[in-house]
Amino acid sequence: MSKNWTQTELLHETVKNKNIIIKGKHSYYSGAWDNGFEKSCVRYLHGDEHTKGRTPPWNVDKLYVGDYVCIAAETVIIMGGNSTHRMDWFSLYPYMDHIMEAYESKGDTILNDGCWLGMRSMIMAGVEIGEGAVVASGSIVTKDVPPYAVVGGNPAKVIKYRFDEDTIKRLLALSIYDWAPEKFEAMKDYFCSMDMDALEQATKAFDRGCN
Repeated sequence: MSKNWTQTELLHETVKNKNIIIKGKHSYYSGAWDNGFEKSCVRYLHGDEHTKGRTPPWNVDKLYVGDYVCIAAETVIIMGGNSTHRMDWFSLYPYMDHIMEAYESKGDTILNDGCWLGMRSMIMAGVEIGEGAVVASGSIVTKDVPPYAVVGGNPAKVIKYRFDEDTIKRLLALSIYDWAPEKFEAMKDYFCSMDMDALEQATKAFDRGCN
């Protein structure tokens, strides 16, 4: 059966690599035209089917994926630190007899809750994408992206924010993506709107009803 653009891959059902940590059960990859999230999207991460039996000589950077993360087709997430190419050395070549000194960690890569990575975007190693942020299609992200920002370009820069500063602060204060499933489900209609006051009031009413 051939793949179709309508198909998505729920990451908590498919990811096997122990160095990819998935939060929740709603994050997905729209990998309709490739070999799926682990094989095509995540690059140079130890613990895949070819390296899972090896013990890496250094601590492996990890990929953290929050809940309700939307990853469009052909997105690339670069892992593996500097991939053993030292730009401060005269030679960039990864000589095996200097491989330990050549490797430099870039830190974990983090895709926070509710973010959206557009088609063919590229996330470089060690980058953190903030809650609710949007990465435009074809962008190359080299720096952290603030919560609820929209970034685009090469290198990606902030184009705008989805909401005003006060609304973003109020959204972050709610810690929406840490709610129990039943509370999240009850608030769904308020998420699918632009009324911050109504969302806060409904949240307080729900919490009162649970006490």
